[in-house]
Amino acid sequence: MLSHYQRYILKLLVWPMLLITFSLTCIIWLTQALRFIDFIINRGLSILDFVHITLLLVPSLLTIILPVALFISVIFSYNKLVADSELVVMEASGLSPWQLARPALTIGLIVTLISYALSLYIMPAANRQFKDMQSFLRDNYTSILLQEEVFNHPAPGLTVFVRERNDDGTLRGILVHDNRIASQSVTMMADEGRMTQTPRGPRFLLIRGMRQQIREGRISWLDFDSYNLDLSFYTQQAQKRIPDARERFVTDLFAPKEDIPEAQRNKFLAEAHQRLTWPLYSLGLAMLSVAVLLRSEFNRRGRWKRITALSGGALIIVLITFGLNNLTARMPMLAVMMYANALLVVLFSGYLLLRRIPMQPRGQWEPA
Repeated sequence: MLSHYQRYILKLLVWPMLLITFSLTCIIWLTQALRFIDFIINRGLSILDFVHITLLLVPSLLTIILPVALFISVIFSYNKLVADSELVVMEASGLSPWQLARPALTIGLIVTLISYALSLYIMPAANRQFKDMQSFLRDNYTSILLQEEVFNHPAPGLTVFVRERNDDGTLRGILVHDNRIASQSVTMMADEGRMTQTPRGPRFLLIRGMRQQIREGRISWLDFDSYNLDLSFYTQQAQKRIPDARERFVTDLFAPKEDIPEAQRNKFLAEAHQRLTWPLYSLGLAMLSVAVLLRSEFNRRGRWKRITALSGGALIIVLITFGLNNLTARMPMLAVMMYANALLVVLFSGYLLLRRIPMQPRGQWEPA
């Protein structure tokens, strides 16, 4: 059962964290979603598909944002309690440093569990669905991938140029160069064309055009009224596609079923260790911020120097974390450093709480 002061501090912590998380997620989501606006305006993607595919990016964003949002929320809330002398009164009433820090530790543990759920299951599932939806759109709405007046490369060895697109999806002024088989390259030009679906996969129906093929040093020409270009390579690519690290669950990262190169396997291992260690910073950074803010004596002139130093230290910790992830992808033996870095933050913060200096008010004119 939470005491009155714990509920009070938790309320101060939760609302800023939710506001910061929502704001940062929306800002970053919008920057990512803008990449897909063109698919709606110019390429025929529906609003529902747009919302669906962009919302699948949210779990990945939350995984990164939650520890940072909690860290900022703890700084804001506890600094406000110190500035209003509320923590001094709580301490004078007999509360220990651990009791004062308990609300931050409680919400830190909750966010850590949420981060693990996101990192271990929700994020890879969302990323896999994101890739599957991309493949679905590519196989069933291939024409949305073809930009007007641009040399498109929908697959290695294939180039498609479209002069314009009508509202009904008809493409005009089409040039296709198929060099997937280098010894038998084919070039086709057509007045217009459209995408069609068949049981064997998507087809590109070309109307009123010419087909030129080079085979064994000879050039052959063919004028046609209609020509079906097989685009089943999309489906074949989707079937052969090897899921990347962000699509895999941790067990699959440690023991991938496919026969993959050693360099790729090391990247999978680094991703697995990152997912196991990053959620720990939700608790670690929360403990560090509350420990630093509770550690020194009260000062009416503010604690901006201490807060600036704390923020700089947290930034260094985060940079070290992602730096170790990149190094582990090259040297897997450094994975132990990723765990050591996360545990060191937690242990050092606990030490600061135990060694805390009592918060006694300082003179108004003494420096911070």
